[in-house]
Amino acid sequence: MSWTGQVLSFSGHQYLRSRLVLSILSGKSVRIDNIRSEDKNPGLQDYEISLLELLEKATNGTIIDISVTGTTVLLKPGIISGGPVIHDCPLARAVGYFLEPLIMIAPFSKKPFQFTLRGITTDDMDLSVDLIRTVTLPHLQLFGISDGLELKIKKRGAPPEGGGEVQFLCPIVKQVKTLNFVEPGKIKRIRGIAHAVRVSPQFSNRMIDACRSVLNRYIPDIYLYSDVYKGDESGKSPGYALSLLAESTTSAIHCAEAVAKPGCTPEDVALLASRALLSEIRRGGCIDRKHQSLVLTMMVLGSEDVGRCRMGEASARTIQFLQDIKAFFGTSFKIVPADPSDRSCTESLYSCYGIGYINVNRTLT
Repeated sequence: MSWTGQVLSFSGHQYLRSRLVLSILSGKSVRIDNIRSEDKNPGLQDYEISLLELLEKATNGTIIDISVTGTTVLLKPGIISGGPVIHDCPLARAVGYFLEPLIMIAPFSKKPFQFTLRGITTDDMDLSVDLIRTVTLPHLQLFGISDGLELKIKKRGAPPEGGGEVQFLCPIVKQVKTLNFVEPGKIKRIRGIAHAVRVSPQFSNRMIDACRSVLNRYIPDIYLYSDVYKGDESGKSPGYALSLLAESTTSAIHCAEAVAKPGCTPEDVALLASRALLSEIRRGGCIDRKHQSLVLTMMVLGSEDVGRCRMGEASARTIQFLQDIKAFFGTSFKIVPADPSDRSCTESLYSCYGIGYINVNRTLT
């Protein structure tokens, strides 16, 4: 990372999404070079170009400049405008890849977001729309963003053909609240959604039975919902998946999911998801690994007060994200062991002083 005038420079494609989001929120231009420059297929992929197009639709006055080879991109951010937008996502990545950055910028737009995204709704690389609806959006509610916050799954779309459609609605806020979330609590209930499209509806029941055989040993309060779509609403390809979430007594949520692959039985999918959920719970903390970046961003943008949050072991993506936050906002986190007396505890306490980010884009009425 380096400064060139008023432009922040980065190298590589690994953290493209988060850097574009931080650029738009901070108002600082960003230049990313050496994007797959050594690959046989160099430059931006189709889904990354599609993401840039989507961010351009979500904002007003944003200038995006891509080099001839596609290995360098320069983004000069405008204001977040929001409003109604329809976008067709390429089939290389799921809708979740595009929704995650949108969720970070949506509360600070001029008009409430009404985004319709079409494509694959669940795959094995990105967050599924089920987890975004049941886990990601409740994390926004920790910061006072709740009224009118919704994700509607109109159609499901399994890989490779997709055909799914979701609608994302998000209200605008003047400022986000300061977070103080340090008690992870004990797991009190487990919820899940088993969905099957263009296959036998019995598949979702088989996933539920296999999942219960593992999780019933630990807790009795388990409710798994069978979600079977038919006709046009089921997309263009067959597929099935299981999304699970565990909620604690203090409303901490941990999640996991598994998607069917060729030659995979419903029982295999259920066992993968169940074990992944238990592994996630074991990591501890108040926030699961998939949502650390979202929560850290909102903590930085919070009111001018000290925000605190207890998290499990940081992923490599989170560590890089903390460095990027320092580059864009100049904010550093204080990270201390959550329980200094317990050597085996891998959880940490993250605290930072919010910058008091105020949504200047919103329309005054």
